[in-house]
Amino acid sequence: MPRADALPAAFYDRPTLDVTADLIGKVLVHRTRAGIAAGMIVEAEAYIGEDDPACHAAPGPTSRNEPLYGPPGVAYVYLNYGMHYLVNAVTEAKGAPAAVLIRALAPLDGIPLMLKRRVNGKPIHEAELCRGPGNLTKALGITLKENRLDLTSSRLWIEDRGLEPGRLSWGTRIGITRGAERPWRCWAKGHASVSGRRA
Repeated sequence: MPRADALPAAFYDRPTLDVTADLIGKVLVHRTRAGIAAGMIVEAEAYIGEDDPACHAAPGPTSRNEPLYGPPGVAYVYLNYGMHYLVNAVTEAKGAPAAVLIRALAPLDGIPLMLKRRVNGKPIHEAELCRGPGNLTKALGITLKENRLDLTSSRLWIEDRGLEPGRLSWGTRIGITRGAERPWRCWAKGHASVSGRRA
């Protein structure tokens, strides 16, 4: 049953670049036994179709990328380079593989829990807690167990709290070697939690 506080499936069933822009300012929430952790999305990156060399759908359908071909509004979580879990929101119609990678959050709820998950004996500034796609999943406790969850009805969801992220900027994608020239990364201009290049 859909959550009253979650964005509806129709939000994701649109062109991926539109969804990418509209996700900036929305809030990613994860409820676990340890508590709730949430942050405002301040950076996201689009991956679209089999003709996008950086998209996991580039080789065609596989067991790993199956969520990309499924219905919109589902979480696609994978392990990157054997080290970091990355969380994506699947977009567009079923059969059209595309998703938005959540790259950075501004911490809102459960900050002590995020600190406990992130800190390894070193002090860390609040703005750094969810800066970068691997850091935010660690802070929110997102793992492969969240892969394929319905973002409209599960313990992992995205909601609209009416937050204003400010001006948006667009630029090329980062952290990849193929398709990096595509200007499909969107972020809240000047925000301290944005990862990588902010200009």
